[in-house]
Amino acid sequence: DVQLQASGGGTVQAGGSLRLSCAASGFTKDDYAIVWFRQAPGKGREGVSCISITDRSTHHNYFAKGRFTISSDHVNNMVHLQMNSLEAEDTAVYYCAAGPFCTGYSGAMNYWGKGTQVTVSS
Repeated sequence: DVQLQASGGGTVQAGGSLRLSCAASGFTKDDYAIVWFRQAPGKGREGVSCISITDRSTHHNYFAKGRFTISSDHVNNMVHLQMNSLEAEDTAVYYCAAGPFCTGYSGAMNYWGKGTQVTVSS
C-alpha cells in the first residue's frame, strides 16, 4: 500500500526559504518518480519539480528553475523540495505525487499525498 505524506509548509516573507518533505512508503522497486505539484486559489494544478527515482534525473518548471532544488534521501525514503527566494506568486497548496516517470501532467500520477500550505507574504 503506497502512501505519501507531505510536510514543511508554512508562512514566510518574500525572499525567504522553505523546505518541503515527502515521505514515501510502500514502493517495492525504484522505478517511479516523485513530482511536486501546486495549486493556487482559482488556478489549476501545475507541476513544480520532479525527481526520477529510476534514473535520478531532476526536472523543474520554468518558474522554479534557479530557485528550487529537489533531492531524494533513500535512507529515510524521503524527497525534499528546497525552495529559496520565494515570491508571493509561490503561494499555493503543494502536493507530492508519484507516477511512472517525471511529467507535469497531474493525470499521470498514481498516488497523491495531502497538500501542505505555503504562504509567502509580500
